[in-house]
Amino acid sequence: MEEKKVSGAVTWGLLAAWAANDLEEIATMAGWLRTARPELRKRMPWVPERVWRRTALSQREVNTAIGLMGGIVAAAAADGARTGGRSPFFGTVLAGFGLHGVVHLAQSAAYGGYTPGVVTSPTVVIPYSLWALRRLREAGVPVGGGRTVATGLAFLPVAVVGVHTAARLLCRRREAGI
Repeated sequence: MEEKKVSGAVTWGLLAAWAANDLEEIATMAGWLRTARPELRKRMPWVPERVWRRTALSQREVNTAIGLMGGIVAAAAADGARTGGRSPFFGTVLAGFGLHGVVHLAQSAAYGGYTPGVVTSPTVVIPYSLWALRRLREAGVPVGGGRTVATGLAFLPVAVVGVHTAARLLCRRREAGI
C-alpha cells in the first residue's frame, strides 16, 4: 500500500477529542462521585472501605489528574505529528483512548444512568478514534493490530491509576503546604 501523508487533524485530533471528553469529566466527575458513591456501595458491598475512601476525589484532584493525563495525550499527539502517525506511542494512546470511550459506555450501562464521560464517548471519542484509525490505514500506517490494542488495553488502566495517584500525592502535598 502506498504511504500517504497523515494530516494534523488525525494526530492533533487526539488532543482535541481528549479535551472535549475531559472537559465533560472535569465538569462532572467530583460531584457525580459524591452523589453516586452510596448507591455504588450498596451494589458492591464486597469492595473494601479503603477503596471507597480512594474514590473520594476533590475537584482539585480531578483537575490535576486530568491535567497530568493531558500531558501524556499531548506528548502522544506531538509524537504522532512528528512521525506522520507512525509512532507506536501515538498508536497505543489512540487505541487506549478509543477503548476508554467503550469503557465509558459500559460503565454507564452497568450503572444504569449517567457516568462522567459518557456523553462525549459516542459523540466524540469513539467516532474520532474510528475515523483516525481509518485515516491511518488509508495512509499505509499499520494500525489496529493485536499488539497495539493489547498495549492500549494494558496502558489505559496503568495511566489512569498513575495520574490519579500522582494527583492525590500532589494535592496532599499542596494542602500540607509542602
